[in-house]
Amino acid sequence: MLKKTTLFAIAMLGLAAPLPAQMPQAVPASAPAEPGAIPLYGAANPGSPTGENWVQFGGSYAVRNVTYPTLTPVFPAKGKANGAAVVVAPGGAFMMLAMDHEGWRVARALANRGITAFVLKYRLIATPRDEAEAMRFTQGMMMKEIGSPMNGALLKQSFAPADARAAIALVRANAAKWHVDPARVGIIGFSAGAMTARRVALDAPAADRPDFVGYIYGPQDAEAITAEAPPLFDAIALNDSLFPSKGFPIAGVWLAAKRPVEIHGYQTGDHGFGLGIPGTTTTGVIDQFVAWLSMQGFLKPAFRK
Repeated sequence: MLKKTTLFAIAMLGLAAPLPAQMPQAVPASAPAEPGAIPLYGAANPGSPTGENWVQFGGSYAVRNVTYPTLTPVFPAKGKANGAAVVVAPGGAFMMLAMDHEGWRVARALANRGITAFVLKYRLIATPRDEAEAMRFTQGMMMKEIGSPMNGALLKQSFAPADARAAIALVRANAAKWHVDPARVGIIGFSAGAMTARRVALDAPAADRPDFVGYIYGPQDAEAITAEAPPLFDAIALNDSLFPSKGFPIAGVWLAAKRPVEIHGYQTGDHGFGLGIPGTTTTGVIDQFVAWLSMQGFLKPAFRK
């Protein structure tokens, strides 16, 4: 049986949930094809994809040591697009990205519902190349963060918020080419990706912020916000092992600021449920997010801020 701290580590990587007694082994893998991936900063893109470490957990791709950020569009079928766009930010403790579980699969689900999606492969904190050493390193770093992840060193060291801001700007700059409305560009993030979405939503100048935020199993701690905060969709399982339930203080500050917010507290699902765990209500998360976007007016072609 895996130690509880190791289970926490795997949970924060967002690779599977609920937390089982045994997890799939990380199997080193060749980098998969990423058709259409766009260098996030164009000719000035930093780093190199050659240093990435790809693995599979039970057939699900994840990657470490990303220094070369990219944005991969996933388009709806012809005639199905509604003009809304969502940047998808996978989780992984800022040291790994769950590219399948919280990236490509999420993007395809959104595209199937008429939303143009863009999977963000953001830069990560460096980890040892050896898988066993990387897990020990990751676990050690994360255990220092338990209880105060929004104020921890991992988020502060991360390039993720800067890359998310650049991704939103890139989508808006190419809105005509990609047939999206620049006034309907949002972000959905999972775990560390949720923390990334929260930072760009609150820290960027108002004109550079996303138009809406999907905040999926991120820390619920409150912080001061302004009346410029974008609408928030907040979803988490009430038995989340990584971020034990504190209620919904972050939603409370949105309410106090008179900003739109919706809360989904699932009875079970633990951390890292992605598109949902069969047999639980977490399977409704994407449809609920899309229904919320529709209620806010973001799926209407004539929508303007």
